Amino acid sequence: MSLGDIFVPALALMLVMEGVLPFLAPAAWREAFIRMTQFSDGQLRFMGLFSMLAGLLLLLFFQQ
Repeated sequence: MSLGDIFVPALALMLVMEGVLPFLAPAAWREAFIRMTQFSDGQLRFMGLFSMLAGLLLLLFFQQ
């Protein structure tokens, strides 16, 4: 299994997940995005770190 066999489907799934909220609730997505632009750099970094750790934990728990 090559990197492309994993990376491309993972990227595709991420794009689908990222597109759900703007498609279903564009006003709510816009409001959330506006609020996020007001966060400090530290708050954004913490959110990014939390997101990465949550993703890694999900990968560890749901490995085949």
